[in-house]
Amino acid sequence: MKTLPIRVTPGQDLRPALEAVVREHGCQAAFVIAGIGSLSDARIRFAGADEAQTLAGDTEILSLSGTVGVDGQGHSHSHLHMAVSTATGAVFGGHVVPGCRVRTTAEVLLGLLPAWSFAREHDAATGFPELRVLPREP
Repeated sequence: MKTLPIRVTPGQDLRPALEAVVREHGCQAAFVIAGIGSLSDARIRFAGADEAQTLAGDTEILSLSGTVGVDGQGHSHSHLHMAVSTATGAVFGGHVVPGCRVRTTAEVLLGLLPAWSFAREHDAATGFPELRVLPREP
């Protein structure tokens, strides 16, 4: 494992930005060790919901964790969760979906896994595409 501290800059979309960094470093698999920052819009899919919700306005990222996966065809295999707080102190959490725009910064520590690859496959037991960890092919 190689650790990589990064800063996602204002205006960037958090999830695709993390996937781009992993791809730029020649990896297909990574995980978020820690992440904090601020968003101007947060797009989160709450537990059990079919659609994501937009929390418009300034929010603080209290925590960010999960897996970041990309394959050679540019497909995402990421699964990220975060907790954010609003200007009133209300806290929301759930699945990170594209559309989380960084407001001032997102400071993220990634763990790059160059020997591994992530995929998502349908799991009959859960009904969802679940993580499959594979050795990376040369």
